Amino acid sequence: MRLGIVACDILKNEIEFVTGKDPDFVHREYLEFALHIIPENMRAVIIEKVNALEGKVDAVLLGYATCMSLGGITDKLDVPAAMLEGSDCIEALLGTERYEEEKRSCTGTWFSSPGWAKEGVNGLIREFHLDSVEGYDPSYFLDMLFGSYERCLFIDPGIGSEKEFHAKSEDFAKTLKLRHERCICGLERIEEAVARAKKLGAGSSN
Repeated sequence: MRLGIVACDILKNEIEFVTGKDPDFVHREYLEFALHIIPENMRAVIIEKVNALEGKVDAVLLGYATCMSLGGITDKLDVPAAMLEGSDCIEALLGTERYEEEKRSCTGTWFSSPGWAKEGVNGLIREFHLDSVEGYDPSYFLDMLFGSYERCLFIDPGIGSEKEFHAKSEDFAKTLKLRHERCICGLERIEEAVARAKKLGAGSSN
């Protein structure tokens, strides 16, 4: 069986932790996280990347949740694909019940997964092109964007390098004057998506 990965680089650490030693995965491609700023473009790029694997793999692990524009995307692909369950990458890690619980606990929460912690403030500046507005420091726009936020919640999925990611998340919170907290989760939803991709691959290769 030959499997491929087309995923958001925000989830690269988690997906590689689950699949890194799996010989069934013969193609790995992680796309720029800022693609979701233009949802229609993100959808088109993902379809192009997956369809380019037709004949090269039996199925694809699509490392995305529905993310605003990806509902029904698997029906548009030329290769069988299993995507992550949830509305976004945070729900794909925490699960719906825990995600909603944390949002109820503090509505002004920035969820800091290892990928988002790694990107940090500079990632947001790059994502929203905050350094391209002449005459304004990027911090001016960050202060506006995060005016209603109260905390930064670091999500620790137990993939190693926790101290490094936790420290980066703390730096992010300090820069934006948010209180910092930590929660632990597993990788069950990614593991479930991998299992579904393998089932699709087995069916396709027969």
